[in-house]
Amino acid sequence: SWLHLAVPSRCDAHLRRGSGSQNAAVRTAMQYLGIEYQIKNLPALDRAFIPFGVWASAYEKGAERPFKIAVERENGLVTVYETKLRSPEFAEANYRYAERCVKMLLWSVGGWRVYLCGDDAIAKRMQDAYRAGGTREFDVGFMQDVYERPFEIVLTDEAGFPQAHEQTRKVGGHTNGCRIGFDAGGSDRKVSAVIDGETVYSEEVVWHPKTSEDPQYQYDGIVAAFKTAASKMPRVDGIGVSSAGVFIGNAPMVSSIFIRVPRSRREEVKTVYDRAAKEIGDVPIVVANDGDVSALAGSMSLGEGAVMGLAMGTSEAVGYVNAESNLLGWFSELAFAPVDLNENAMRDEWSGDIGVGCKYFSQDAVSKLAPAAGIALSETLTPAEKLKEVQKLAEQGLPYALEIFKSIGVYLGHTMCLYERFYDIRNLIVLGRVASGVGGDLIVAECQRVLKEEYPDLAQKIRVMLPDENFRRVGQSMAAASLPEV
Repeated sequence: SWLHLAVPSRCDAHLRRGSGSQNAAVRTAMQYLGIEYQIKNLPALDRAFIPFGVWASAYEKGAERPFKIAVERENGLVTVYETKLRSPEFAEANYRYAERCVKMLLWSVGGWRVYLCGDDAIAKRMQDAYRAGGTREFDVGFMQDVYERPFEIVLTDEAGFPQAHEQTRKVGGHTNGCRIGFDAGGSDRKVSAVIDGETVYSEEVVWHPKTSEDPQYQYDGIVAAFKTAASKMPRVDGIGVSSAGVFIGNAPMVSSIFIRVPRSRREEVKTVYDRAAKEIGDVPIVVANDGDVSALAGSMSLGEGAVMGLAMGTSEAVGYVNAESNLLGWFSELAFAPVDLNENAMRDEWSGDIGVGCKYFSQDAVSKLAPAAGIALSETLTPAEKLKEVQKLAEQGLPYALEIFKSIGVYLGHTMCLYERFYDIRNLIVLGRVASGVGGDLIVAECQRVLKEEYPDLAQKIRVMLPDENFRRVGQSMAAASLPEV
């Protein structure tokens, strides 16, 4: 396992001769690192789980060589992450640690250029991985699609290393005036008419944007929703949109609701929301990722910031607002960020990587854990149908079904140790179909227990909760309506 890479090569044979127990492997590897540490809680249905955050913390205790990573995105914005590497005899562990940190930064922050300073050998290996035809080809292609620039890994020294340049975005929380809130989902679209913070009209309409190759279909649906909401108010002062995808400004650069639209019509997609707003009049419009809008809705309902919303549905969707309830302008596409360092972890079919978040915090996690729980699910069922079958068993109180949601809760507790390295989290709201019913209660309870037993400082800092009535009252489309400043 990757634990082997955390020790000098001379110890590998000893590890291979060691116990097959995962806890024993953890202890053995930690001892060679000079660290006495044992994970108290492993998922009952996935004893081979190696939390990236725990592994990184152990690795860093023996690290002394400075190593810096900078990720550049649009408009010269730069995020800097400073850490340390171990001595050269830990070459494989050093590379694994550095590469996973780069991967984590790319999918939390987003960017088209990565600067590495402190170890040229690692940087050159990274260049070979992050290129067309390399092991991280998916990541490269995705970032190039978003930023419309070639992706590159840059070797640099201290003199050439860039300074951090962040820019938060103050949006949301505005309730004055007559507003339209629109939530563009993959199977239905929701729109609300909101006057001075009170919803006067809402509707939900089934549509099929994921099957349309002509972006006129999506455009017509968006305009129809805007006009319906506008007809319920004396005027329109602003429009806010919550939509799945990655956005630069109001432009969808990658979005599942335009997944079938050919690249030759990309410009129509990038301007779709701005053009739709013009049909209503000369009013401000703000478009934000649906995960960020969920976090904003949580912030509005709690009356405070530093909120992460984590939705477990078709995939893992994450949003975040900082202590001032501002958006960071980051990706937060943590479905593709590393969670588990077990080399036999399930592979994500889309990205091609193993151990990434979408296999731990989504419908796929339920399907993955079902066989270990002794639940046979027909392969003819969709992931959503498999989730429903397991949820039925859980609602009946069957222990083996309940264990699936407990294991997801343990995953989440250990993963908060990782996410908290990159986000200042004081409130975690767990959302999505996987978290509905008794399963959601178990996920939250197990997460809280793991934090309390293994990360007491985090347990004191982070509130983990399901949506309360205030959150439900705010809702996604109403929170979207609050995005533009009027």
